[in-house]
Amino acid sequence: METIVLIIHVLVAAAVIGLILIQQGKGAEAGASFGAGASQTVFGSQGSASFLSRTTAALATLFFLTSFGLAMMARDKVDVVRNAGVPVEVEQPVPSGDAPISSEKNAVDIDAPVIKSTPVESKQAGEKPAENQ
Repeated sequence: METIVLIIHVLVAAAVIGLILIQQGKGAEAGASFGAGASQTVFGSQGSASFLSRTTAALATLFFLTSFGLAMMARDKVDVVRNAGVPVEVEQPVPSGDAPISSEKNAVDIDAPVIKSTPVESKQAGEKPAENQ
C-alpha cells in the first residue's frame, strides 16, 4: 500500500511541476491584449488560465493528501520498530522491613549464580614440583 501511495505521490508532484511551468505569469496578459498568441491557444483566450489553475489546485490538494498519508504510514512503521524486541526498563523493588539499603550510588543488585573455582594442579602423581629458575 505504501508503495502505491508513493508512486502516486511522485507522479502528482511531477504533474504539479509541469502544470506550473506551463502556466503564464501575470505579466503575460499585456501581450495578449494586443493580439499576440490569443488565437493560438487550445482553450481560448480566457479558458486556459482557469482550466490550468483548477487542475493545479486539484493536483496540489492530492499532493498534500498523499503527503499526509505517507506521514501516517511512516509514523505507524516507527511505532512498530520502536516496540520490536526492545526490553522494557523494570524498576527494582523497594526493600522493606529489616533489609539494609545500600548507600552506594553504583550498587547493582544482580541475581547471578556464584561460581566458585578451585585451582587445577598440573603435576601428575609421583612427579616433583618444578623449580623456579
